[in-house]
Amino acid sequence: MLQFGVIGCGYIAKKHINTISQFHDMSLIAVSDINQQKMEEVTKDYDENPISFYQDYKYMLADPRVDVVVIATISSLHAEMAKNALNNHKHVIIEKPLALSLTDANEIIYLAQKHQKHVLVCHQLRYRPIIKKIKELITKGYFGEIHFGAITLMLNRSPEYYREASWKGTWEHDGGMLINQGIHLVDLLIWMMGDIQSVYGEIATTFERKQTEDIALGMINFENGAKGLINANTITKPENIGYYFSLFGEKGSIRIGGKKFNQIKHCYIEDLPDIKKELASLCSDLDEHVFMYKNFYESITNGKKVLMSAKEGKKALEGIFSLYQSSKSNQPVYLPIENFSTTDMLKDN
Repeated sequence: MLQFGVIGCGYIAKKHINTISQFHDMSLIAVSDINQQKMEEVTKDYDENPISFYQDYKYMLADPRVDVVVIATISSLHAEMAKNALNNHKHVIIEKPLALSLTDANEIIYLAQKHQKHVLVCHQLRYRPIIKKIKELITKGYFGEIHFGAITLMLNRSPEYYREASWKGTWEHDGGMLINQGIHLVDLLIWMMGDIQSVYGEIATTFERKQTEDIALGMINFENGAKGLINANTITKPENIGYYFSLFGEKGSIRIGGKKFNQIKHCYIEDLPDIKKELASLCSDLDEHVFMYKNFYESITNGKKVLMSAKEGKKALEGIFSLYQSSKSNQPVYLPIENFSTTDMLKDN
């Protein structure tokens, strides 16, 4: 039985607790939040066993009963909490982003190896059946040589969204639109296309009461010679249009998207004329959180590889950081980059 503690008792925590409750070999035993009412609210429907409440998360990390710590706080707290959890010999599930600096990301990877603990970064779309099937088709060569991949985000984040909390829209505590809304698709682009060689990017901010970008454009060169495009905004009116991923290869092309990122908009594979029907049948399965937790459980109990480890999570982070760095220098940025923090966006060039 794996016993879980959750840090941060907001909306995302409810998803994690609901997922934990679906496994007979997992148990929630502790939550932590500075707000007592939030701890009570998030656990009110979980009645499998008594839950310990910790207003200071460090006391929860000292609880020897806790095997796995789930970090569901604001972005700027992720890295410190993950490092503390690993130093207390806990496995870690961490909401995206992994960190807001490459230094912190590298330290998390190092500590996980040092203490022989697993870290799962919540890029759950990798676990969605339709996405896993597309990855399988690429790996088996059905698309042939991959030439071009593109991601598009057309979302709405109103001024009221940023007024809800003072940390939202800040480089220090929030990290940027791509870090928060775009990172899932950036991760998929890299997972499908391969490692990045260089990035040229531009960003813009239209809402003057926030620091971070609400428009981001990126041109990517991959190590295998393929090209990539990032086209993202959070100024779409009046509401979200959705998320889109497009792939163009030697022997086929595909586009998936929609508000829930679960619609086949286009599909053609030369050697698989009926593949669209098979892929469409997978689109309704949105239990990626369950599959993600199952993979994490098997990594701890059976030695199975974590699909979305800290090392993998760093790739999307570094890609986005390179775009940000490029937007400041007006020059392409070549990977790997030695260091970058979102607070660098506050500094003069």
